[in-house]
Amino acid sequence: MKSILGIGNALTDILAMIPDDSLLREFHLPKGSMQHVDMATGDRIWTALKPLGVHYVAGGSAANTITCASIFGMRSGFIGKIGNDELGLLFQSDQAQYGVKSHLLIGRNSSGRSMVFVTPGNAERTFAVYLGAALELVPEDLKPEYFEGYDYFHIEGYLVQNQDLIRTAVQMAKEKGCIISLDMASYNVVESNNAFLHNLIEEYVDIVFANETEARAFTKMDNPLDSLREIARLCDIAAVKVGKDGSWVKKGDEEHYIEAWPADTIDPTGAGDTYAAGFLYAHSEGMPLRECGEVGSIIAAKVVEVIGTKIDIPRWRAAKTEIRSLIESFRQS
Repeated sequence: MKSILGIGNALTDILAMIPDDSLLREFHLPKGSMQHVDMATGDRIWTALKPLGVHYVAGGSAANTITCASIFGMRSGFIGKIGNDELGLLFQSDQAQYGVKSHLLIGRNSSGRSMVFVTPGNAERTFAVYLGAALELVPEDLKPEYFEGYDYFHIEGYLVQNQDLIRTAVQMAKEKGCIISLDMASYNVVESNNAFLHNLIEEYVDIVFANETEARAFTKMDNPLDSLREIARLCDIAAVKVGKDGSWVKKGDEEHYIEAWPADTIDPTGAGDTYAAGFLYAHSEGMPLRECGEVGSIIAAKVVEVIGTKIDIPRWRAAKTEIRSLIESFRQS
């Protein structure tokens, strides 16, 4: 089976279901956005969330994708930076539990955390992120041997603000023959790094994942199908996710609409990350483009039925059964 290496912010997700938008207004957090906060603001938000009941889950976009890929059976690795503290140990032990080979360097600051507000109605997520030690990852931390033996290299979009780091990483990955995938991660990150992202995708990236708002920010096109086609013009494969309405995938002249797999959604956190893991796993198995999107949809439907980004064992069993059935029908056709 093929292997995958990821790079991203090593964060612990602190998830809270909030009854209304009042806390978002209090902390000046635009609904649906990802905002960076300093340590003092992060501590105040954490204090405000605790009475609501919070869930602590080792996360970070790329780490979620890599962990999920490891459960699929891919040999998996991750590059990140943590603090010498309790949250750092939690992150490290979580990756070890799932069989991920980690290159986790120790920073000066405390470990990063992502505070996730899940609002009622459409379960939209708003992120307040204190990056801490994760922000200290620099090009000099990377070593060519970290990339040795991996078939895929996956980047989370939140990291592209560290442009020198990402440029060094993709150059090392290409030199080792990796297929490079990128999850755009957040519309406001895309907006503030648009020129760099265009260059990165045209020069280095093979597979791009984006949701509807990220695709719109990147292409300046309102229609997600138009955005899909524009992104696919710049790389080998593009996938644009449109939430409960499914996703679109495109490679060259081949284009498919993928329906969302049925799910009883309670928390969409991690859906995009697991979609990417399912897609990349299927791609590594040589499955056709449509089936890659289907596998992504199947596994994304499981994570939205739980709080946080970790799918429970019964849902994993159900997902693997559904995916095996899909693979068998593909091989028989």
